[in-house]
Amino acid sequence: MEDKRKKKIVTGFLVFLAAMWLCTVVSKSIYASRLPIVSTESIESKYVEHIVNVDGIVVAGEKNPVTTLSGLRVEKLMVQTGDKVEEGDVLFTIDMEDLALIMAEKQNAIARIQTQVDTILANEELARQKKELEEQRAREDYDELARHEDTLVGRAAEEYSQIKDEIGEQREGAFTEDGEYISGSVDEEMEEALQDAAYAEADAKWQRDTAMKEAGRKVEDILAPEKEDASLEVNRLELSDLGAELALYQEIKKENGEIKATRPGMVTDIFVTTGGRTSDSAVMLLADDSVPCQFKTTLTQEQKKYVSLHDTVSLKLDGSREKEATVDYLAESAQTPGSYEVYINLPEGTGVPGMSGTMSHAETGEKHACCVTPAAVTTVEGRSHVYVVREREGILGMEYYAEQVSVRIADQNDYFVALDSAPLDKEDRIVSSSTKEIKNGEIVRLSE
Repeated sequence: MEDKRKKKIVTGFLVFLAAMWLCTVVSKSIYASRLPIVSTESIESKYVEHIVNVDGIVVAGEKNPVTTLSGLRVEKLMVQTGDKVEEGDVLFTIDMEDLALIMAEKQNAIARIQTQVDTILANEELARQKKELEEQRAREDYDELARHEDTLVGRAAEEYSQIKDEIGEQREGAFTEDGEYISGSVDEEMEEALQDAAYAEADAKWQRDTAMKEAGRKVEDILAPEKEDASLEVNRLELSDLGAELALYQEIKKENGEIKATRPGMVTDIFVTTGGRTSDSAVMLLADDSVPCQFKTTLTQEQKKYVSLHDTVSLKLDGSREKEATVDYLAESAQTPGSYEVYINLPEGTGVPGMSGTMSHAETGEKHACCVTPAAVTTVEGRSHVYVVREREGILGMEYYAEQVSVRIADQNDYFVALDSAPLDKEDRIVSSSTKEIKNGEIVRLSE
């Protein structure tokens, strides 16, 4: 009886221990199942190579503009981008009814300006005739005034001469036969009259000179050049321009509104649409067959660090083998600041505009002793760090936790990140991935 009792106690204790062990295992499993599972990597010594691989397109080495008169309505486009054309091929046609309206407007404008020119010429002729008449009358007035003034001066001079002669006679009678002068024999009134006559003659001469000067100035004023008026010349120039423009419209009319290519090439750009009107700039661009094509691509600011002007690169166009090429042009894009345009001159006969291709360039960087994959590095607000798996004693025994370590990036590419003077060693296990977001000091599980 006692043995049975002891046996039950031992059995119960064992069951208790088993239960406790089972609870511990279950609790550990539950606890462990909630922990982040992390994968790790080790530090490696690597060359951080930078590879630039960008797509681009073949463009014409030189483009010739197709121009025509502005304001013409396009009836039909006969070509599209990529079409090859020869000299004389029709590129597009003009709406002939609309052209007729435009020509009628030009002819009306020419008639209107011609009327203005004719009116100006008629007015100029009337003004010339009027000026001739005024000049003729002024010269007649001048001559008549001259005769009149000369008559007045002559009369004054004659009166002075008569008085002087009378005084002379009186003075001759005032001398004795012996030649002695007898004072008081000349009449004082005669002396005063002579003086007045002298003044009158001088006044007459002054009056004549003044009157003739004024009459002469009137003639000079009439003969003076007229104010310059450019309206006639402006109208004539406008008339000439309209006439030349109308002649160009007439040439288009003779061609039944067909605008043709003046040289061979490939259509690369079209700036008009059916039903739209032409502008005063190019309506189309044709690639010049005599000039080799170029390969064009665009680099980001980061890619530009590893490509320079005159660098040797690899170029592969669609349907051809990869070949070496040289960067002939590299500059910041005017349309997209922050990006950079690259042009590569292609050998003659290579590529056609619109063909795509790829440019590649590899630059071998320095060898770094501490390199990890990009997935292992976290950067927030310009500060970078990695998580290193450490071990420590926990409640349930030895456990792993993640320690955040600040690092500084020295270089990187798509495959590796070089850490400069990082406080790490080759034995450290660097977290490269985690099933959950982890924090500094957080307990983790290692993946199998």
